[in-house]
Order: sequence, then structure tokens, then C-alpha cells
Amino acid sequence: MADEINDMRVFAQMIEAGSLSAAARAADSSPAAMSRRLAALEHRLGVRLVTRTSRRFELTAEGAQFHERVLAILAAVDEAETEASAQSRTPRGLLRVGAPSEIGRKQIAPMITAFCERYRDVEVRLILSDIGLDVIDDNLDVAVRIGLPEDTGVVARKLLSSRRVVVGAPSYLTRHGTPRTAADLASHDCIRLVRGQRVFDRWRLLDDGRPRDILVSGRLSTANGEVLHDWARDGRGLALKALWDIEDDLRSGALIECLADYHCDEIDLYAVYASRRHLSPRIRAFLDFMADAFGKNVYV
Repeated sequence: MADEINDMRVFAQMIEAGSLSAAARAADSSPAAMSRRLAALEHRLGVRLVTRTSRRFELTAEGAQFHERVLAILAAVDEAETEASAQSRTPRGLLRVGAPSEIGRKQIAPMITAFCERYRDVEVRLILSDIGLDVIDDNLDVAVRIGLPEDTGVVARKLLSSRRVVVGAPSYLTRHGTPRTAADLASHDCIRLVRGQRVFDRWRLLDDGRPRDILVSGRLSTANGEVLHDWARDGRGLALKALWDIEDDLRSGALIECLADYHCDEIDLYAVYASRRHLSPRIRAFLDFMADAFGKNVYV
């Protein structure tokens, strides 16, 4: 089809130029080359399109009809290309985003609201899950996740770095005391996170800059980060939470940081997507929008 379109363009240029010589000069070619292209086109169509003279050529009846159709086809092709090119630069269409439930509800959802205000032609579908969404298997355009993905076939863009902190509600600390050392955690009720069949009962703290995995236990565990957060706020036990999830509670005093001298290991938030190549404008715009929004927050 590309060859046929090119032949049509050359033919239209010939007719507009009025002669093979003029058409050749306009196309930086030679009259002989133009003549061969015209002859090949006529041979393929099985009809004479022009009557050649030494100085000019004139359209035959068949040539005039073909020329009229060619102009209409080329106009439609140019219009389609212009429209496709404009769409390739303008964010539009459905954007599927997945995120952990707590940060998804508190931070990603408001970002999406602001994003949709800016890009009116984008529709966003937000999926929240603490199971760990996969950008390929779950048919997502962007998956916001904690930590790097194991799949090396996807692209991960870091959005945010923070640290985890051990926290407790004032009511819990009043009843059970505040841990002073990492070893004190063994005597406390610690709310643990569950992922699949794994219970995260080892909390990593940095003691004099060296990581220590502290074995913890407690009566409550959950696969949902928001439930864990609520239990900690209700005084049901100590929790290990990312700063970005609890900053409001620390400011208000609803939760209090414990073991501040034992800085926990860092935690990174990533935006994961399938490929850098042919990234749609809506995905690229959303990635940049999130990076800009998260870039204004510092969690240390």
C-alpha cells in the first residue's frame, strides 16, 4: 500500500508541475526517472493516463478521472496522518493504575483527581490491592508498588524513598510502656503484616548503622495495611509503618514513634510499567505527574 500511495503522490506532483521536466526539478530527480515511474504506473493500471508532448502533457479522460480520485485519497491520507499524529501527542483514553490500598487511597487517588482535572480526555481506572499487583498479569498501564519488581522485563521508576518506623498509640504505650531498645520488642504485642502464607515477624532495624532482624510476635496480623494502621491507632499493639502512611498521625500525636535511635531500613516506592518504547502520552503524562507530586514530599 505504501508504494501505491507514493505512486499517487508522484502522479499528483507531475500533474501539478505540468511537465515531466518541472516535476523532476521539484522532486530533485531526472525527467527520465519521472518518465519511467509514469510508465510503470500506467502499466500497472493498464491504461494511458497522459498524452505526452515535447513540452507538456495532457490528461486523458481516464487520467483525469484517476487524478480526481488520487487527490481525494491523498487528502484523506494526509488528514488521517495529521489526526493520528495529534493523538500521539495528546493524553487521551483509558489509563489503568494499580496501587497498595493505603497509599493508593490517601495519595494516589487524590493525585488521579488532580491529573484528570488537567487532562480532560483521560479516563482513569484505579485498582487497590495489598496482594501485590502485576503490571502485565493484571493488565495495568502503571503499577505503584513498594520495592523493585522481580520481573526484569518491566521498567521501574523510583517515585519516593522513605524509612519505616516503629509506632504505637499513646494508649498502648501508657499500658505497656515504651520500648527503649530493639530487644524490648520481644515483650511487646506487635501487629504483623501478612503476604500470602508469609507472616512478616522479623522487623529490620539499624543498630549503629548495622541491620538487625528482630523477631516479633503478637495476637494480631493482617494482609491489609489500612487495617494494621487502624489497629495501631486504636492501641492494639506496636506497628512497623512507612513514614508516608503515618505522617498525619505523628503530627497529631495519634501515633508516637518508638526506637528513633534504631533507624529502620529504607523503603522505596516505584511506578512500574511495561516498556519505555512507544509509551502512550497518557502513561508518560501520568508518570511525570506522579513524579512531580511525590518530589515535593520528603520522608526521612
